[in-house]
Amino acid sequence: MRRMCDEPRRGLQGRKLYIHPMAYCGTRALSAALESIGIEAEVLPPSDSRTLELGAKYTSGDECYPQKITLGDYLKVLERDDPRRVAFFMPTAEGPCRFGQYVPLLRKVLDDIGYREVPIISPSAGDGYDGIGEFAGELMRTGWRAVIASDILGKLLLKTRPYEAVKGATEEAFQASLDDVCGVLRISGLKPQEKLERLVASLIRCRERFRAVPANYKKDVLFIGVVGEIFCRLNTFSNEDVIRKIEEYEGEAWLSDVAEWIWYTNIEQRRMLRLTGKGLSLSMLQAKLKGWVQKADEHALYAPFEEDFHGYEEPGDIQEILDLCRPYLPQEGASGEMVLSAGKAVYLYQKGVDGIVDLSPFTCMNGITCEAIYPRLSRDHEGIPIKNFYFDGTQSNLDRDVGIFMEMARNYRRKKTRERLYPYYFKRPAL
Repeated sequence: MRRMCDEPRRGLQGRKLYIHPMAYCGTRALSAALESIGIEAEVLPPSDSRTLELGAKYTSGDECYPQKITLGDYLKVLERDDPRRVAFFMPTAEGPCRFGQYVPLLRKVLDDIGYREVPIISPSAGDGYDGIGEFAGELMRTGWRAVIASDILGKLLLKTRPYEAVKGATEEAFQASLDDVCGVLRISGLKPQEKLERLVASLIRCRERFRAVPANYKKDVLFIGVVGEIFCRLNTFSNEDVIRKIEEYEGEAWLSDVAEWIWYTNIEQRRMLRLTGKGLSLSMLQAKLKGWVQKADEHALYAPFEEDFHGYEEPGDIQEILDLCRPYLPQEGASGEMVLSAGKAVYLYQKGVDGIVDLSPFTCMNGITCEAIYPRLSRDHEGIPIKNFYFDGTQSNLDRDVGIFMEMARNYRRKKTRERLYPYYFKRPAL
């Protein structure tokens, strides 16, 4: 497997680095961050029927759905572009999840069909995505800010769109804001503090765009938490845009963000250092310093949104999620998205959501494990409805199933004792 540290910047000269849009907003931001250090980067075109056709051609059916989608989308690039001018970006992770096999399979397929020269840039979760070569420091800082900024834009989108008075106005504000943020991320040659200040200023402009969206904020809209496997919950093609369906049934979604996974990989990196006798080491010091810098950047970028995100606050530390999960899936005996999904489900209950959906690929180990413990978790938390949705590209009754779940959430809302906190703008008179 080729890691990013094996592909220094000069190895990408003359090539365009394609990034799969697991989450469109975040991938656009990451692409801009890469461009700031001189790498030509581009988000892959939207997935379509050709994606699934190519993915199915080179998979056996045992792979998970996101593997099929990412493989098909990368192969689509090779149908139209010169393989001597492209490279593919695909992170990886250790552990039991099939995600760890995405890069080896992609590499094998490319080699088998004659594209050995196409490099795969593959940072790993095992080292907290530190192993990204000679420009690690520069890219890690800007890339982290890109993650936080895109998470913020995603929150603004989902908390505004269900209430918009003019259809499409929220999407218009979102696209303009994403262009604004990416424009700042793309700037090269700035000192870290200057770039942070410009990014904060950009996010304040974004905040004002969303505040200006005509909206009727009403408290009878159902509040639904969304957890699950990271690709499937973030990629609208893979989950058939299920959040839009939740909104059609008068719901608002709280979607678990990308930063949650980064914080988890950080804490796992430190845990593994302690387990291998490196609790007092340079590696541990570097890991802690990275966490401190990331937390400072996160605080600075979220600061302008204290009023807007009242009631939407994420945990102050990812350990809070892991501790909430402990009665069901202890961190030491389980790993990956299953502990995040179960712990976040408890956290969302505490924030007053009316129901929780878990979005996962069909046969996903994380989804299946969580589904086994959700009945107990629900009983322990006032019977809050929790529904697993699995996706493999053949879903036929999604609208019906979402409708049934939303009725369960409405019934739960009548009896629950955990009330949500509303931001200031819910006091506005209706338009």
